[in-house]
Amino acid sequence: MSAPNVRSMTTKQPRVGFLRHAAFVAVPVIAAVAVACSSGDDDGAAAGDADETTTTAAVEDFVMEPDDFRNINDMTPVRGFFVDNLLGDLDATLEVANDTEGAGAYPVGTLIQLIPTEAMVKRAPGFDPDSNDWEFFQLTVDAEGTEIVTRGGAEVINQFGGSCADCHVLAEPQFDFVCEDDHGCEPLPIGDDVIQGIQAGDPRPRAEAESAAGA
Repeated sequence: MSAPNVRSMTTKQPRVGFLRHAAFVAVPVIAAVAVACSSGDDDGAAAGDADETTTTAAVEDFVMEPDDFRNINDMTPVRGFFVDNLLGDLDATLEVANDTEGAGAYPVGTLIQLIPTEAMVKRAPGFDPDSNDWEFFQLTVDAEGTEIVTRGGAEVINQFGGSCADCHVLAEPQFDFVCEDDHGCEPLPIGDDVIQGIQAGDPRPRAEAESAAGA
């Protein structure tokens, strides 16, 4: 609202009266503006403080190294294959593995092996969406331990000359890329008896043997 035209006013009060009146009006207005600015600054500071104190939790992950692999017979058997969880959450891994109807995604850190020279490890979300975040491994094993030959996704080739990821992608969604006889994957060209022989022949030292040697 614009100020009234002083020249057209017919008041008989002295000029100082008008100035005093203007001061009385201006003071509360200035005070109100100051309070508003102060409130805005406080809000901004509070928002800044909130921004500074807000943290994003690190995504849980596990990057396998050769020494993390062990004799598969020291892992937990589940219907002919072996599982472990390198982050210590074996119960969560077993909850999924033991559900024959398909319990969804395995937890990060899950290690699954059918034979000593091949493995798959569940990585953190976003590692490889095409493989449901599984990392595949081709290994060589001997009495000294494990060596990683190749690791990754579709580029990892199994002992039968096919891509590990291309085989596992055929598993029905509720089984999270894990193949079994009734999961939708192509059957292996070898029988269970041959697989069991390969498993039993893992040349890496057993944990119990190492414990006995150290006793």
